[in-house]
Amino acid sequence: MVEISVVVPVYNVEEFLGECLDSIVNQTFKDIEIICVNDGSPDNSLEILKEYAARDDRFIVIDQENGGHAVASNRGIDIAKGKYLFLMDSDDILDLNAFEHTYKVAEERNVDFVIFQAINYYMDKNELVEAENYSMNALADFVGDRVFNWREVKDFAFKITVTPWSKLYNREFIMKNNIRFPEGYVFDDNVFFFDVFFAAERMTFLREHLFKRRWYSSSSTTSGGVKFMDYIPICGLIWDVFTKYGVFEEFKEKLFDKKIGTIHHWYKGIKEEFKQEYFDRMKADYVELADDEEFFEDFINSLTDHQKMVFDSVLESEVYTEFDLKLQQKKLIHRNNELKAAVLEEQRKNGQFRKKRYGTKNKIESLKAENEKMILANEQLTNKINNLS
Repeated sequence: MVEISVVVPVYNVEEFLGECLDSIVNQTFKDIEIICVNDGSPDNSLEILKEYAARDDRFIVIDQENGGHAVASNRGIDIAKGKYLFLMDSDDILDLNAFEHTYKVAEERNVDFVIFQAINYYMDKNELVEAENYSMNALADFVGDRVFNWREVKDFAFKITVTPWSKLYNREFIMKNNIRFPEGYVFDDNVFFFDVFFAAERMTFLREHLFKRRWYSSSSTTSGGVKFMDYIPICGLIWDVFTKYGVFEEFKEKLFDKKIGTIHHWYKGIKEEFKQEYFDRMKADYVELADDEEFFEDFINSLTDHQKMVFDSVLESEVYTEFDLKLQQKKLIHRNNELKAAVLEEQRKNGQFRKKRYGTKNKIESLKAENEKMILANEQLTNKINNLS
């Protein structure tokens, strides 16, 4: 039996595939199998895989019709024979010591999985940039070198990167808990991560940057493509995982935030041509939630003011342009109310502190002027919304 199985789902990455495979082949830790699943690539990716396999008998190359990242990854997981499992993205780069260091930690600490650090590689600038979402320094400071479980780090549950390539998994743990990627979506790593996170009893952190995450304009998470819509059903699948482990109530505020904040985040990033369809799916999801009267009261009372504005604006609108305007209007009204409260507070202070009257009066006038601008902007938005009817 090999010690580490490396699973590499491959789709249309001929430009980057060689560099990725070189970073695996040349690892200082040699006892590995490299399972590459070509997911119907239309470019020369399969030919590149065959060339590597002809030179290195550690390669297993599988060619299948396009089914998506999850289908290819799951197939590789099912074939794997190693004690440990590493899930690689085919356009990224591993540090050559990655397996040596993570294997050593996994063996010494006897864990279900090891979390380690990654760094951003911006191709256009040829620049490496450290970011907290991949470095997780706050978590590293908290746990040190010890072994822990989710209960001890629950405050970090949404601060640990969900990316599968920043972990080395005990394969038996993955198989025993039947953890797989949900098929047919992007953002599938969110569901996989939380399933792993709550199933594991022993995890640890290795404070080393062992992975380069490549960023480029056509990647699936930066392109603004139609697959951004997948986050809406993925959010529901994330809720299902938390329900499965009986921890939904404990994390509900963060989960509600994802239902509003993260879904809205991907809406803002999607291309204009897909916005109406995204809006329709978002509204259908929110309508279904609102129809559950018993659950809805708890949900709506847990939202922030901004989250309520987003949610209400979706339900009140028929098209995405109306939604954008209504949300902008609600923000203006909210800001207007804040200004009114600030004016009243300054007037109160003015009555208490006569000696500061002149400066306070000027501040009141300034706030009133900003308030008038807000009122005018609100009237203009109202006219735009009425014109949509």
